[in-house]
Amino acid sequence: MEIFYYDFMRRAFLVGGLLAIILPCVGMPILLKRLSAMGDTLAHSSLAGVAIGLCLGINPLLGSIIACIVAGLSIEFIRNKLKSYQEISTVIILATSIGLAGIFTSFTNNSNSISSYLFGSIVTISDSEFYIVIVISLLVLLTYKFIYTKLYLIIFDVSNAKILGINVKFINFIVTVLSATAISVSAKTIGSLIVSSLLIIPTICAMQIAKTYKNTLILSIILSMTFVYLGLFISYFYNLKPGSVIVLLSVICLIVIILIKKK
Repeated sequence: MEIFYYDFMRRAFLVGGLLAIILPCVGMPILLKRLSAMGDTLAHSSLAGVAIGLCLGINPLLGSIIACIVAGLSIEFIRNKLKSYQEISTVIILATSIGLAGIFTSFTNNSNSISSYLFGSIVTISDSEFYIVIVISLLVLLTYKFIYTKLYLIIFDVSNAKILGINVKFINFIVTVLSATAISVSAKTIGSLIVSSLLIIPTICAMQIAKTYKNTLILSIILSMTFVYLGLFISYFYNLKPGSVIVLLSVICLIVIILIKKK
């Protein structure tokens, strides 16, 4: 139990647990709406936000959050304009984010901050970043609980949702902001290059087992927390990148579940 003697590891377990809860909450709507590429797009947008933040002298995490929210709203705007080719929206924003990240990275000399966002740095987050993650995680959970029923109806029967008087555009707007915020804060801990995997894979694993929406959500959260905590233990004792270990564990679990289900 020596791992818990260190303050930075206790902090990593707390932050990791919070993110393991909020990521499946926003990941399931994204997956069910066939927008799984959105996670990868917003993760790359977070890199652009980090680079812009470093150039402007503001907190990289705040820059990442703002960039992800702008990117998420841009995706929603393009989807509404190109209804026949909605999947193009993620490609456009992804290309833009990569271009901006490349340009602003060349203007900053702090390559360590950029590197920490690529593969994650959950054990080295600062005090300000620690409190930002806690506040944002609680806001995401409270907001998600408030819109849970309406979001469920929109995902599976948008026509009846409109008849019942649900503001579909507003709920989609809220989900987009929640997703962008959750992904941006997760990029600092598990890495922007692999955050989309943890956003989607636990939900896919849960879908192979659970039969209802609620049970799938609960199981995906349990699996996500298992991957995060087990990944932290393994990375600590073997001196590995936590984000990479967490994602590989989730992929291995998915493969095992698919093989067992096939038999």
